[in-house]
Amino acid sequence: MSEDRTQDHTRVQEFFGARAADWDRKFPGDGPAFETAVAEFGLRPGDRVLDAGCGTGRALTELRAAVGPSGTVIGADLTPQMLASARDAGRGAAGALLLADVARLPLRDAALDAVFAAGLIAHLPDPGANLRELARVVRPGGRLALFHPIGRAALAARHGRELTGDDMRAEHNLGPLLAGSGWRMTSYADEDARFLALAVRTP
Repeated sequence: MSEDRTQDHTRVQEFFGARAADWDRKFPGDGPAFETAVAEFGLRPGDRVLDAGCGTGRALTELRAAVGPSGTVIGADLTPQMLASARDAGRGAAGALLLADVARLPLRDAALDAVFAAGLIAHLPDPGANLRELARVVRPGGRLALFHPIGRAALAARHGRELTGDDMRAEHNLGPLLAGSGWRMTSYADEDARFLALAVRTP
């Protein structure tokens, strides 16, 4: 592993590790936004879905309900404390929890039907390469959801910064980024109450 990648890992693990125990209590009202996002994602019974950067597993129960008992749900996260919080909350029953870097997933090519990623893209050290890795593990025609429970403007205000045109999640930036990484964006919603961009895996 390169020194830069090791430093990226360490920063992410330190940031989220320190916040894992209180994460769900800090954002208690996010549940409905997760439910709506998973519903709009259009998963089918039997689908194989990865929750990439699953954190405390807030999407896992909804993902399991969408794919049913015959489906596969995997939650992958880089931070052990986040996965521990997911287990403590009982969410491990909804899917397999995997300590893994989404930049190098221990999954075979085209193993999945879909990837759900909540709040992930802002934390990717190399977004193009990392989105290509997500594309690698999804079959052609499979789907990607990039989600956040609040929109870009609300998130910027929360962090005390201004929203600028070079924000990677702006539609004019995200569409080409996805297109260059094996995806075609099919819908884009950036509202106060949620951010949700959906894409399809290109052949």
